[in-house]
Amino acid sequence: MVSSSVEDPREEVIQAWYMDDSNEDQRLPHHRDPKEFISLDRLDELGVLSWRLDADKYETDEVLKKIREERGYSYKDFCEVCPEKLPNYEEKIKNFFEEHLHTDEEIRYCVAGSGYFDVRDKNDGWIRVWVKKGGMIVLPAGIYHRFTLDADNYIKAMRLFVGDPVWTPFNRPHDNLPARKEYLEAFVNNGVPNLAVDANA
Repeated sequence: MVSSSVEDPREEVIQAWYMDDSNEDQRLPHHRDPKEFISLDRLDELGVLSWRLDADKYETDEVLKKIREERGYSYKDFCEVCPEKLPNYEEKIKNFFEEHLHTDEEIRYCVAGSGYFDVRDKNDGWIRVWVKKGGMIVLPAGIYHRFTLDADNYIKAMRLFVGDPVWTPFNRPHDNLPARKEYLEAFVNNGVPNLAVDANA
């Protein structure tokens, strides 16, 4: 009777659901009707990794230290996104919400506030990932995604990177990039069977 989602402690700080097609304010939740939540295990299948960490102890957190060591995240800085703290706020928010990919992982650890990371599923549908204080996600290189604040208009995130940071966005379409081809090969073409496509075959 107890669903697996109840047992997943990550879901206290990270939730995911399929988005509607509305053009309303991007900072709204944009649930479908009826709501379609998805498990974080489903995100894992898309290469989107997630953790629940103690955001009040990020400087001394041994779990975070271990993740950084295991995954080679040598670089760290912080980014505050809100009208008062981010120069050229309106332009930046617009750019963040343009669908794009990166040739490296995008790692974000929310230490305060909250925000939405939207990712494409295997059928090109939008999944909205709500990351709150204590949630850390890794978006794989080559996945199409975008970011926006929620209605609270504030997030402070730790940004991690392997080596010197390169955050060049490649707006869709950039299907010719090796990172995109490698992503499709690893998570779409040869990963978990795409049941929706198989059912329509």
